[in-house]
Amino acid sequence: MMRFPDNFLWGGATAANQFEGAYNEDGKGLSIQDIAPKGIVGPITEGPTEDNMKLIGIDFYHRYKEDIKLFAEMGFKTFRMSIAWSRIFPNGDDLEPNEKGLEFYDRVFDELAKYGIEPLVTLSHYETPLHLAKEYDGWTDRRLIGFFERYARTVFTRYKDKVKYWLTFNEINSAIHAPFMSAGIMTPMDQLSKQDLYQAMHHELVASALAVKIGHEINPEFKIGCMILGVPTYPLTAHPDDMLKAMAQDRESLFFGDIHARGEYPKYMNRFFKENNISIKMEEGDAEILKNTVDFISFSYYMSTCATANPDELKKAEGNLIFGVPNPYLDASEWGWQIDPKGLRYILNFYYDRYQKPLFIVENGLGAVDELIEDENGNKIVNDDYRIKYLNDHLVQVGEAIEDGVELMGYTTWGCIDLVSASTAELKKRYGFIYVDRHDDGSGTLERYKKKSFDWYKEVIATQGESLQK
Repeated sequence: MMRFPDNFLWGGATAANQFEGAYNEDGKGLSIQDIAPKGIVGPITEGPTEDNMKLIGIDFYHRYKEDIKLFAEMGFKTFRMSIAWSRIFPNGDDLEPNEKGLEFYDRVFDELAKYGIEPLVTLSHYETPLHLAKEYDGWTDRRLIGFFERYARTVFTRYKDKVKYWLTFNEINSAIHAPFMSAGIMTPMDQLSKQDLYQAMHHELVASALAVKIGHEINPEFKIGCMILGVPTYPLTAHPDDMLKAMAQDRESLFFGDIHARGEYPKYMNRFFKENNISIKMEEGDAEILKNTVDFISFSYYMSTCATANPDELKKAEGNLIFGVPNPYLDASEWGWQIDPKGLRYILNFYYDRYQKPLFIVENGLGAVDELIEDENGNKIVNDDYRIKYLNDHLVQVGEAIEDGVELMGYTTWGCIDLVSASTAELKKRYGFIYVDRHDDGSGTLERYKKKSFDWYKEVIATQGESLQK
């Protein structure tokens, strides 16, 4: 088995809204997640409700030292986390930041530094301040660029000596399918025009490029990346119409990466905009700002999908945010997400050929129902061989992509510690190496237990991937 590069950044990934908890402590304002108790699948509520698992999450806010110690025990080189925007600017449009919020992340970064773990920080991970959603309709309003600039400038300045790796917006292309969760847009999807949606995307893209510019000015050593929901699209058949459909489906999300990496709108969007009566309103200076391209491309990868031009074959694949039809050659997880390790090798090569920039896999993992049992010694354990197999098979393909010549910075598994699911807001859909005793009915002690995969991943990191089974 190949050995991964010595400087490879092994680790795990999380998001503030899914695991921090403490939703109303130390001056934090509400975020859109605090009124979305059922994730993207259910209705939003007027205010926070007890059934919203994210209000407590897994209480990382009070248990971060214990959790970071466990990450260090696994050998993490990096830890992907997000800053909750509403912890720093409670309403999003405040003039001054909340000092207690800033102090919390100081403590987290200091704890990571104690173990030599590099933070990889997402500025906006599905947690737009609720006030910005209600008062401005989220990113449909251009004024959010200025509010985001103030927020980015504040945290870049505060943590300029503690954080080197940054991401701007999590899965920025997901706004096409989940505008409320991704871009804080309150207008219901069926009432939101394509014009308003793509104008909102433009505002986010300008804000992202502006953050890159500001970050590099504050600390030229910063490495700032974009983050894309990566789902390769295969044609369902060899029919040329299916091939063209797959190309069009891919471009829906590729256009975000193209702008981040190349600094301008790709030409193929001209036809799309024309055919959908979309006219992007560019303010003076926008084109110049977009030229501040990212240092690397990061992405999530859970599944691939298929495209077909045949209306009789059209049925939406279950699971993730991207539309497509199921692949007849692949198995699926309990939640209907198709499992395709080779798709990860494919998309790594595809992105690297296209952008010629370093890549970073910042989410990959298997959501499953885990059973906590006692072993013969009375220790509580989860025998998650299914997760080990999933991650092993994907990492083998990552190794193949590196052999193919892809420049890859690192790999962070999603939900390295159990957390609340973004799509369904459940805790029973677990991803972690660490089991958290909390359940969807609100019961549980919040105690942490190592799963079988904990020691497996520890060995993978210790051997630089040589322990992987081909």
